[in-house]
Amino acid sequence: MFLDYETAEKEMQSVIDGSSNVLEDVVDFLYKNFDYYSWVGIYTVENNELVLGPWRGPHATEHTRIPIGSGICGAAASSGKTEIVPDVKSDGRYLSCFVSTKSEIVVPIKKQDMVVGEIDIDSDKRDAFTKMDSLFLEKVSDMLGEHIH
Repeated sequence: MFLDYETAEKEMQSVIDGSSNVLEDVVDFLYKNFDYYSWVGIYTVENNELVLGPWRGPHATEHTRIPIGSGICGAAASSGKTEIVPDVKSDGRYLSCFVSTKSEIVVPIKKQDMVVGEIDIDSDKRDAFTKMDSLFLEKVSDMLGEHIH
């Protein structure tokens, strides 16, 4: 299933407003509603590391703790900017998890301009993520900022 981004944004706000387990529910929503999102996870920042929280996908990742600055996830956390990688095989920063992964998007979650977490999404399709994914997921990350402590 694929929702248009405007509908998805409205539904995401409803999910967040009505949730007692926000991060888990956001991961579920993204994984279920975007068919090219093959793996969805949320990392939170603890000390100088990204620590994996809720995730959905066919397999667990071995990367449950990532130093800030390491890999694509660590780069996004360090810069505070969204990273879109159209072909993970051509990016030396990529920390390989799944053979099937072809592209990745990582969107920092900020609270008062500090990175407190991030949304990490893999796709089994090359060049899967567009500017629209980036804009949508940045809105979702803005909604999540107040829910990470």
